[in-house]
Amino acid sequence: MKNKFIKNKNGILKRLSQNPVFGAEGYIFELERRGYVKAGAYVPEVVLDHPEAVTLLHEEFLRAGSEVMVALTYYANREKLRVIGRENDLEQMNRQAVRLAQKTAKTADALVAGNICNTWVYDPTHKRKSEKLVRAMYEEQLRWAVEEGVDFVIAETIEYVGEALIALKVIKSFNLPAMITYTPIYEKSKDGYDWIEACQILEAAGVDIVGFNCGRGPKTLMPLLKKLRKRVSCYIAAQPVPYRTTHDLPSFQFLKDEKGESVYTLGLDNFLCSRSEMAEFAAKSQEIGVNYIGICCGAGPHHVRAMAEALGRTTPASQYSPDFSQHGLLGSKTIVKAHEKKFLKDWK
Repeated sequence: MKNKFIKNKNGILKRLSQNPVFGAEGYIFELERRGYVKAGAYVPEVVLDHPEAVTLLHEEFLRAGSEVMVALTYYANREKLRVIGRENDLEQMNRQAVRLAQKTAKTADALVAGNICNTWVYDPTHKRKSEKLVRAMYEEQLRWAVEEGVDFVIAETIEYVGEALIALKVIKSFNLPAMITYTPIYEKSKDGYDWIEACQILEAAGVDIVGFNCGRGPKTLMPLLKKLRKRVSCYIAAQPVPYRTTHDLPSFQFLKDEKGESVYTLGLDNFLCSRSEMAEFAAKSQEIGVNYIGICCGAGPHHVRAMAEALGRTTPASQYSPDFSQHGLLGSKTIVKAHEKKFLKDWK
């Protein structure tokens, strides 16, 4: 099937062979915060209802340093649209999402990624039947994506090795580079595989980029990444959530407030990482050999810019990067007025 957009289908692989690629995600969470996505189903109806909001976020991520515009087709599959009663909008939503990503990507040297994800349909206890359903869902989404034009495909938030293998097979049937990332919420995949073994299985099956996204914050994802880098030879990816997960609560799905009640997903604000924490993660990831570095649910453009700059990039948004030498009280000696200096001790 002809891909009308890309000039070189290996664009992502060529870039990875030269330098780490930086990509921003978290579209669903950010658009929910802005009032364009309904929490719960998290279906990207915004693609059809308010496309200008999607375009604006693409532009903000691009300006902040993202090299990849990800088509907002996360949860834009037949099962999820059936749940919200919009199954008839399935094809239009998927095609429109790619077009919106293209629109922004064409303004700069950015790639467009098609996107598929966990389906909530895969069931290893009814493997043959569920595999057929999952394959059909992936095939239709990617057929539309390829017809509209994408450079590669990201299959993400996968929790079953079996579902990841279906995704890989479908992506490769369209002759596209495949990036597949698991979400390591639990200690093992839902079908019982150690996460490193799960990645090795995909490497053996021909994946181009493998790794993790979502679920874990920077502190609890980094140990997995260090292990993974030593155990696979293919490109690896890391896109954590910007939340302060811990050893005892390694995934943001498990975080609790002071009353011991779950904060997932609408009460996570108190756990949000600072831009400097995410910048530190980006720099450390590059140091240990992560090839595709990014950020997932909870990301804002301020995180994206800080991470890009930590990777040595100068972005369009860097024009407005912080400079506290110009602050009225925290600034340089030539800026801070003498009568204000007495108040500085209370700030430090």
